[in-house]
Amino acid sequence: MNVAAMIRLDDAALAYRGRIALHPTTLAFVPGQLTVIAGPNGAGKSTLLKLATGEIAPASGRVRLDGVDMARLSPAAIARRRAVLPQSSALSFPFTVAEVVRLGLDAGGRGGGPTAVEQALARVELSGFGARVYGELSGGEQQRVHLARVLCQAGTPAPNEPTRFLFLDEPISSLDIRHQIAVLQIAREFARAGGGVVAVLHDLNLAAGFADRLVVIAEGAVVADGPPGHILTDALVVSVFRLDLRVGVLPPPHIPFILPQTAALSEDPHGHAARA
Repeated sequence: MNVAAMIRLDDAALAYRGRIALHPTTLAFVPGQLTVIAGPNGAGKSTLLKLATGEIAPASGRVRLDGVDMARLSPAAIARRRAVLPQSSALSFPFTVAEVVRLGLDAGGRGGGPTAVEQALARVELSGFGARVYGELSGGEQQRVHLARVLCQAGTPAPNEPTRFLFLDEPISSLDIRHQIAVLQIAREFARAGGGVVAVLHDLNLAAGFADRLVVIAEGAVVADGPPGHILTDALVVSVFRLDLRVGVLPPPHIPFILPQTAALSEDPHGHAARA
């Protein structure tokens, strides 16, 4: 693992039409770690991801890849170091599944033919889908096709190669629970192999179960950053999500959890769940 490799935001900030989307933020994303970004809708999670990936430039501050300002790197050079799974992807042409996945190999500057594509599809449980038309798949299947694409782009982390990063923006939004867990297992395996992974998730329970690090954003600012077991507390849920829910803890390794079903006990129209 190349511990010196990182993507770092140094006081990076962004505003849209006078509205602050992200206050000056300093964060580093490193290899060997699965970082989950969580927060309410409109908190700035996707903005943070777009800055970290070089998709957009900060209005102030810097975003650096291994110490080099991303603004000085070409799109091709950035694509060889990080792969991005966006919230949604629209394709207007009747590409086959294999053609979509192959785009990842091209973007990552990686060799490999049909075997690499087939292996990526197998990892996301879509073996045999290569010849099918992408537009004819279900939403969940399409999401997994794009995961296979970014896996091809990032490749397999290797000790003697530059660190590669995966950025996943709501990668489980269209998936059933089995495939949600499968996707997060893939992300964790990528990190354990020496890659860096940053994922935006809304499910705090899955975030707590899989993340090495949880970054919580509210109103465009980082309000908590650390291991889920340290920062996911009753007070955080109340202050950030406006829900009075208790956070429990499983036996060792002490993974925190929330029972959102308890909100059904509340008669408060504003959603503040009553405590037992």
